[in-house]
Amino acid sequence: MTTVVSELRTLDELDDVELARLDAWWRANNYLTIGQIYLQGNPLLREPLAPEHIKPRLLGHWGTSPGLSLIYAHVSRLIRRTGQQAIYLAGPGHGGPALVAAGYLEGTYSEIYPDVSQDEAGMLRLFRQFSSPGGIPSHVSVTTPGSIHEGGELGYVLVHAFGAVMDNPDLLAIAVVGDGEAETGPLEGSWKGVSFLNPERDGAVLPILHLNDAKIAGPTVLGRKDPEEVRSLLRGHGYDVIEVEGSDLPGMHHRFAAALATAWTRIRDIQTAARDGSWDGTRPTWPLIILRSPKGWTGPDSVDGITVTGTWRSHQVPLSGVKDNPEHLALLERWLKSYRPEELFDPSGAPVAMIREQAPDGDLRMSASPHANGGVLTRDLDLPDFRSYAIDVPQPAQQRAESTRKLGEMMRDIYTRNADRFRLFCPDETNSNRLGSVFEVSDRAFMERVTPEDVAISRDGRVMEVLSEHSCHGWLEGYNLTGRHGMFATYEAFAMVSASQTVQHGKWLQEAKHLPWREKVPSLNVLLTSTAWRNDHNGFSHQGPGLIQVVLTQRGDVARVYLPPDANTLLSVADHCFRSRSYINLIVIDKQPQLQYLSMDEAIEHCARGAGTWEWAGTDDGTSDPDIVLACAGDVVTMETVAAAQILRDRLPGLKVRVVNVVNLMTLVRPKDHPHGMSETLFTELFTDDVDVVFSFHGYPGAIHQLVHGRPDADRFRVRGFIEQGTTTTPFDMTVRNKASRYHLVMDAINNAKRLPRGAADLKAWCQSQLDRHETYVVEHLEDMPEVRDWALGDWAARG
Repeated sequence: MTTVVSELRTLDELDDVELARLDAWWRANNYLTIGQIYLQGNPLLREPLAPEHIKPRLLGHWGTSPGLSLIYAHVSRLIRRTGQQAIYLAGPGHGGPALVAAGYLEGTYSEIYPDVSQDEAGMLRLFRQFSSPGGIPSHVSVTTPGSIHEGGELGYVLVHAFGAVMDNPDLLAIAVVGDGEAETGPLEGSWKGVSFLNPERDGAVLPILHLNDAKIAGPTVLGRKDPEEVRSLLRGHGYDVIEVEGSDLPGMHHRFAAALATAWTRIRDIQTAARDGSWDGTRPTWPLIILRSPKGWTGPDSVDGITVTGTWRSHQVPLSGVKDNPEHLALLERWLKSYRPEELFDPSGAPVAMIREQAPDGDLRMSASPHANGGVLTRDLDLPDFRSYAIDVPQPAQQRAESTRKLGEMMRDIYTRNADRFRLFCPDETNSNRLGSVFEVSDRAFMERVTPEDVAISRDGRVMEVLSEHSCHGWLEGYNLTGRHGMFATYEAFAMVSASQTVQHGKWLQEAKHLPWREKVPSLNVLLTSTAWRNDHNGFSHQGPGLIQVVLTQRGDVARVYLPPDANTLLSVADHCFRSRSYINLIVIDKQPQLQYLSMDEAIEHCARGAGTWEWAGTDDGTSDPDIVLACAGDVVTMETVAAAQILRDRLPGLKVRVVNVVNLMTLVRPKDHPHGMSETLFTELFTDDVDVVFSFHGYPGAIHQLVHGRPDADRFRVRGFIEQGTTTTPFDMTVRNKASRYHLVMDAINNAKRLPRGAADLKAWCQSQLDRHETYVVEHLEDMPEVRDWALGDWAARG
């Protein structure tokens, strides 16, 4: 970390020049914030404010903005004095105009968007684009330079900040937590990030809890709590609490400057001790600032005789009806002029020298930090050859293996070869998910006390386990967006806990693709195991494939869904995902022993196509269309499809059956709807144009109907999938409960085949008898679960 040591002694003291510069910058930022909310003309008040200068619809959030601007100004001073690399994450996301204004004052905004120039015309464009169709949203969106955190959905600012500084030793993440945001579940769970941060190799997070006592329509919990209770809460999480309170000026500037200097000095002391060998290894007590300032600070004290500043009424637009209310219009003009814009902007409309000097140089400006445009810093992973982890498959469907265990071996070696840019994030389930090989080279990260009974846990670990999907998911997002790679692995059903984060990240990636200055970042890789179809000790609560549906709603330039049926296809898919950029890669595969189908060469070819015919499984000779197509996507349902094809081959040999396995779900979509969509020619080659398809799917049946929409005669697809039937049971029993067993598939094939050989009716009756037998067998042997499990799993061949 670069520091200017001679400056440190006076960092907590503001001289007159610094105070004047800070206050001018803050006033300018507040002025630009209000202008974005209200003005469509007369940006510098060169003439009396008139109704035509006011936007027809007033949108935006003023209440949190003055506090966000104050923090930004003071952190910029800190950077200028010390050379500290820092990024700014605004948890109160709808304080967007304040952060846009900050980037504009620093010059970054005009560098990226030349039309928004630093003059009167550019300022007017800045104002008009805000919260306007075709413009920018009111929150700190992907369009905002310096942002890796949108804040439109509250709760993730701290997890993004902690993820950003992992393996990023020179970075300071300023994470402003709004007191409304502090009420959310994800935020409540994210304070514990300090229990996983290693000051020797990680950067630092400085949380600033901005308490202004109000949210959109009432008080906040922490804002109204006794201050000692709030201090005790945060101290209990492991923070050294520093408090700043008030609204008096310049007193607040002096107090906040001192608080920030104290916090930064403590951070440097912690890091210096950890890096020069004098650290005793105990968890540091990291600083945290509580800033108590009035809601809507410096705005109108009252409107129409009703108090506004310091109350929830200043949360959004404190003055409404300005266009049609002369008194409100006059009050807005007095409010804007209170910042003395003539002192802040020169005759051309550009910020004056005093304000320009407040900004750090070049990439040290928080709005220009390369850490907030992580693709600039991204280095490719040094990946081992995934082929070296292959399972030997001399014949398909004859042996079982835990497929994710091979992925764990691959990630073990990725850890070794990429010690500063790869991590696994998993909610206390790394071993359970059969990824435990990573512990051969890395412990779990943990900064709290460790006991002799603990296994693979140390302060030096880099496997991230905490029992919070929100934290694991958010840490990886922050890690990705600052240019590093990883994977989030969790049980399938509980991926829905953080599904909204998946959606928000997808939206970020979608918008970033339209911004040429945003470089592509490592993809968000999500691995789902312990799937819906295989929970023979957990129950219905652990059975839900909903995240597939969630990811399918994302636009095609972002969403990828993979359902590898065995280890070799999983390895090929994982290698592709680790190399990719700016996608959400969802990989779904069970962790238990499962049948292995393809050699590595076959798997590579299969994954490259995304789907293919398994000639060995069917009776289709390829010379003409089959009588029925049995398709599958997902591991357990693939086993049932192969078993159904075996039954048909043995008991109805005259029926021509084609078996198609889909590993890349997005290949089913038309090419014009997704870049992975297979061509019409290949689709016809696999599924024909008119033969009925019985499709056995891992997720909800409606997903396949959605994906094949627009394909030839899409109504011929008959989909069997998860239909919310479950309990503590075997995989085979799950397929029976959800009408997706091999026997159901055989009956579907008979019901929909183009041509039926003799004996079809007898085979249907036999299938029904097997289902009846299964139901009786499970009930009779309920207390003898090993026998039931053995009967239900068995081999993949048909049962007589």
